[in-house]
Amino acid sequence: MSIWTRITEALSALKNGEGLSAVFESFRTPPEKSVAFTIAVIALGAKMAKADGEVTRDEVIAFRQIFQIAPEDQAQAARVFNLARQDVAGYESYARKIAKMFGDDHEILRDLIEGLFHISMADGRYDPAEDAFIARVAEIFGLPERQFVCLRSRYVPGAAPDPYSVLEIPPDAPLDEAKKAWRRKVREAHPDNMIARGLPEEAIALANTRLITINKAWEEIQNSHIAA
Repeated sequence: MSIWTRITEALSALKNGEGLSAVFESFRTPPEKSVAFTIAVIALGAKMAKADGEVTRDEVIAFRQIFQIAPEDQAQAARVFNLARQDVAGYESYARKIAKMFGDDHEILRDLIEGLFHISMADGRYDPAEDAFIARVAEIFGLPERQFVCLRSRYVPGAAPDPYSVLEIPPDAPLDEAKKAWRRKVREAHPDNMIARGLPEEAIALANTRLITINKAWEEIQNSHIAA
């Protein structure tokens, strides 16, 4: 069964006029984390699109890149997006409901922030309104500042990520410790592990982007030790 079919079933339970925010209440303890994740990232992405004043074709394409939406499911995905964009609830209300929905699952919340960065850069520019939006959502999620800066540096031009920050190790860490951290991060970012954590199979693009950054960080650390 397609994830979009499951989302359709979730939305069909809504009463007329309740808006998409009611979905978050029903997913407070989600039986299907992949459905909850997808609704959350599309809903916040729609709110962020309003933050910079327009919804561009590139942003729509970015959703398709993240979720690999099949042609037959695109209409339903668009419906979720439009419901969120039209809902009177503010984005902070959405973010608080999502944070409550996933509880202490900080990895999923970090994945959501990464999805927002991916969408924000779809049109090739990083708008200050988008930066403020994502920073506030990350704050509501309780994402540590160091992780937020690391995620932003993966996507925003001119903000090259610190390789040690990517691997979450101190700058004076020996090479063997860096190698262990690199291997651990590669395992964590493997698509199978991300799916097991609750991401839908359609969101593999996030895993691929993360792996590229992790491998590049390890390569930079290796080269710095060779040069020394």
